[in-house]
Amino acid sequence: MGSPRRLVAKVGSQALCTPEGALDLAVIAGLAGEAAALRQEGWDVLLVSSGAVAAGREVAAPAEERIGDPVTARQVLAAAGQVHLMTCWQAAFREHGLLTAQVLLSKADFQSRQHYLNMRACLEGILEAGLVPVINENDVVSVTELMFTDNDELAGLLAAMVGADRLALLSAVDGVIDPGSGTVIPRWDEAVHTPESVVRSGTSALGRGGMHSKLSVARKTAKLGTDTVIADGRRPGALGDIARAGDAAPVPGTHFPASPRATPAKRWLAGMDGHARGVVTVNDGARDALLDRHRLASLLPVGIERIEGDFERGDVIQVRDRSGRLLGCGRASYDEREAREALGRREQKPLIHYDYLYLVD
Repeated sequence: MGSPRRLVAKVGSQALCTPEGALDLAVIAGLAGEAAALRQEGWDVLLVSSGAVAAGREVAAPAEERIGDPVTARQVLAAAGQVHLMTCWQAAFREHGLLTAQVLLSKADFQSRQHYLNMRACLEGILEAGLVPVINENDVVSVTELMFTDNDELAGLLAAMVGADRLALLSAVDGVIDPGSGTVIPRWDEAVHTPESVVRSGTSALGRGGMHSKLSVARKTAKLGTDTVIADGRRPGALGDIARAGDAAPVPGTHFPASPRATPAKRWLAGMDGHARGVVTVNDGARDALLDRHRLASLLPVGIERIEGDFERGDVIQVRDRSGRLLGCGRASYDEREAREALGRREQKPLIHYDYLYLVD
């Protein structure tokens, strides 16, 4: 028997909560049932669940009124609400004979390569044990630079980490709407569509995310090799339809087709540009070589014009062109001192080997 197929399902607050802001137990029960059915069909299901802060307001609203600082209030609500949220998921999955495992993460958990590998091993162990991981941002300790943009970003990082076959971004929208026709775009095409042409900025009342965030995550995750779908999580059967969709059955919502699967190293690097320890600026020739889709180019010192930061061998560094545009990031083959000594010189080993270089475009 081959390896199980894997589905990461992110459920947003708008999908999980009633219009009044309380957890919608019918939606939770329905999604748990769909996930259980997929497990029977050979799928590993990893659930990224928003809703802790909303659940906190449901069970501990007076606490928010007694705390003046909004960041602290959010942490308190998350601490109270996470218990309520997990209790609801636990009860829903228990109806199908399944146990859940809570996993709380912050952005810091993705910064170190070793920590990243340890976290991946933990998730693999949970799946191997037959449990359903229910994952959320650790809002209790995550503030400012330690916060994900939203759980869409967290779900995309997890999909890359575990090599998911599909990522479902479930909210309260049918998909990405074409402003011209007013209908859902069934299949995203980079040659036809742009984020700026189809959505406006903004977030929901209950969550931090918006369609711009979902589009960014969906496009990035698809590029790394995971089929991604933006769909309405409140629609009965949506999760199962996304997993089972193929040539004979259309994908509900908007489908972002996967590119060839990126290597594990590149999937890790795709989420590391914000944690870089240094920056290198390259000349136009190096930029063109790196972005040439017909060749596999490493970053050589001869193409580097400027080095910033104090980095060690193995640290992640950003690569930018002369205009300051981010081209990508990669793992340094040697430290900043050696890089400066090799700056602009020919016949030097690559500062970033192609195997450890992730390009944004």
